[in-house]
Amino acid sequence: MSITIKDAQGIAGMRIAGKLASEVLDYLGPHIKPGITTNMIDKLAFEYMTEVQQTIPAPLNYAPAGYKPYPKSICTSINHQVCHGIPNDKALKKGDIVNVDITVIKDGWHGDTSRMFSVGESSIAARRLCALTYEAMWHGIRQVKPGARLGDIGWAIQQFAESQGFSVVREFCGHGIGRAFHEEPQVLHYGKPGTLDELLPGMTFTIEPMINAGKRDIKEMGDGWTIVTKDHSLSAQWEHTVLVTPTGFEVLTLSAGSPPIPAFVPQLQAETA
Repeated sequence: MSITIKDAQGIAGMRIAGKLASEVLDYLGPHIKPGITTNMIDKLAFEYMTEVQQTIPAPLNYAPAGYKPYPKSICTSINHQVCHGIPNDKALKKGDIVNVDITVIKDGWHGDTSRMFSVGESSIAARRLCALTYEAMWHGIRQVKPGARLGDIGWAIQQFAESQGFSVVREFCGHGIGRAFHEEPQVLHYGKPGTLDELLPGMTFTIEPMINAGKRDIKEMGDGWTIVTKDHSLSAQWEHTVLVTPTGFEVLTLSAGSPPIPAFVPQLQAETA
């Protein structure tokens, strides 16, 4: 599969899908409190997507080669869970951190984004991991411009995360996105500058670093989906869908409730149309 370049119509569709995905997280945020189960969060998300937005939850019954169909509408990854956590009936407790990963389909276009949430007040270490993982994602995003290379993104994320004493998960990465949930290219969150594919206007892909407080080693749980840290250390992840513009980048998954863009990011390039 080759990298798809979106035309004006495709970009317009991706903008709508991206904003809608982010608005699901805006809606869910106030509900993420001690005592709620991830199944309840999943139900709220499904109802909001299908009844309010008229979007389709892309993860539901998604079954890439080698996987059984994913049974829920969202992914909820708690504490040492790295990604692809399946919602269940266990209640969230005060101090937990949870990544909520949303992908909606609107008019055939996919919008994909995730955020970290603290359940009540989490530890200083957990808050630091979440905050610096958010910054790591933006260090990657700010590399995006025509003529840059995918390796520039991975290098920027890796250098920042490791400078803070964290490790970068290698087995999972960002990805091209558009009419398909997962397209080319793969967007690694580690690497060397000046390597891999050149960025061209009209490319759309996710940047979604998974950063561990301990070692980068991971393992898959028996459900065939949930990924956890081998050393049981905390893990955090943030995700945006990004468009390469003629002059830089546009983040497609921003909405009214999105966390503030860090001060080090060039604001002119980060504005959405």
